[in-house]
Amino acid sequence: MWNIHRKLFWLFDFLLMLAAFVITGRVAPGVAPLFQPGGLLYGRWIETLSPPPQSGDFSPLTQFLWVFTIVAPVTVSCIDMLGGHAPLRQQRRLRMLVVSLAAPLGGIAFLSTIFFALRFPGYSRLFVFSFAAVSCALLAFSRFGGRAWYRYTVRAGLHADEVAIVGEPAAVQLVAKRLDSDPTALPHVIVGYFSRNQAERSVRLENGEELQRLGDIENLKEILIQKPIQRVVMVLPSGGARWLDSALGVCDYFRTTVHILPEVLLTSELGDLSTAPNQLSGSIGSLTLAPVESHNQWLAVKRVLDVCVSGLLLLLLAPVFLAIAIAIKLTTPGLPVFYPWRVVGFRGRRFTGYKFTTMIVGADAQREKLAGLNEMTGPVFKIANDPRVTPLGRFLRKYSLNELPQFWSVLKGDMSLVGPRPAGPHELLRYELWHKRKLSAKPGITCLWQVMGRNRINNFDDWVRLDLEYIRNRSLWVDCKILARTAWVVVRGTGS
Repeated sequence: MWNIHRKLFWLFDFLLMLAAFVITGRVAPGVAPLFQPGGLLYGRWIETLSPPPQSGDFSPLTQFLWVFTIVAPVTVSCIDMLGGHAPLRQQRRLRMLVVSLAAPLGGIAFLSTIFFALRFPGYSRLFVFSFAAVSCALLAFSRFGGRAWYRYTVRAGLHADEVAIVGEPAAVQLVAKRLDSDPTALPHVIVGYFSRNQAERSVRLENGEELQRLGDIENLKEILIQKPIQRVVMVLPSGGARWLDSALGVCDYFRTTVHILPEVLLTSELGDLSTAPNQLSGSIGSLTLAPVESHNQWLAVKRVLDVCVSGLLLLLLAPVFLAIAIAIKLTTPGLPVFYPWRVVGFRGRRFTGYKFTTMIVGADAQREKLAGLNEMTGPVFKIANDPRVTPLGRFLRKYSLNELPQFWSVLKGDMSLVGPRPAGPHELLRYELWHKRKLSAKPGITCLWQVMGRNRINNFDDWVRLDLEYIRNRSLWVDCKILARTAWVVVRGTGS
């Protein structure tokens, strides 16, 4: 059964074939005279390839739609059969080159077979072969370009997961060596290890790096609260491990992906983690336990929705952005247009988002002085009639216009349209254990708290309960309902 990623690859390659068809229709009429009698590239062999047209005009593109109808599906099918729809990080350059060249030629060969069998007399072979050449070029460019971009983002750390290893030093060295030498392993950064051997403060890896000991296995809970760790590799000793059940419980609560090495039977009852395909490495046989949504297809659809909606809104709302920027500079010349919003997002990762500036200079420094006016219980600071807010800022907040720049964070992938609100670093220090569970989902611009009377909720625990309710029940349909209700809240002007 196809997964959503494979379907998206099919759609992408089909659109590439459509682009190649349109480009060929634009280019072929200009190239055709070069191959006609008197042309620069004319030769008698050309007449066997493409008989001279009866008129000097090239046939309109609509007359070649049948070529696209036959060649495009066959080409995309050939790409799939040749393994061209596997993740680009798993494909070698030679495979990508062979796929890019062989698949369009396979489509042309199929077309030629049909023409030969039906003895179809008149068609522009020049157009057909030009279509094949442009298709080869676009397919190769997209794959090599995509692979280059992926490797660039990996070097920039955008795809790397922070990995911690649980095991004794010798096992830690072996796992780190296998991960770093395996090209099929997920992009990762090994941040440290846990072991019961307190005499060892660090482990020297084969590449010369020192891997820090993060603590005893019993410290796993505290470290997961403070450090962004997305994956935990647990190496079981031959004599068994009594710590396994409690360690699994901690990772299950924080929805942290677990890889167990080597083979083990899982007996613990877990709530959010379930067995998933091996995601760690092709050369290490591991039992992977991951949050259900980490291998759900709807998350890929959710990301496509985030990119399409945020990109479209950023384009359509560009005049609104400009008007708000001008208004901020006219009313408060000393303030910057955008306020850098430094927060903690998905699984503890820090990022900087942006909002339109709505407060006076030095507003953050005045938070302690206004602590007595805080209307929220818990780590969050919120005042309904905040004296730091400018008159224009009050209007922007009323209709949530100050939130518009966050669509850029959605487009980048730091946030989603729907999800729990991100936490401030100063707030995270005061989180209780169960509060941090809200960081197990990608933060969003809106969520249940925004549409269920955020101005009436003054208890942070109630806020977190709504976020956890969303995490338990989230789906594409739930997201659509929250977005619809958010639009109504914005129109009514019930923002803070």
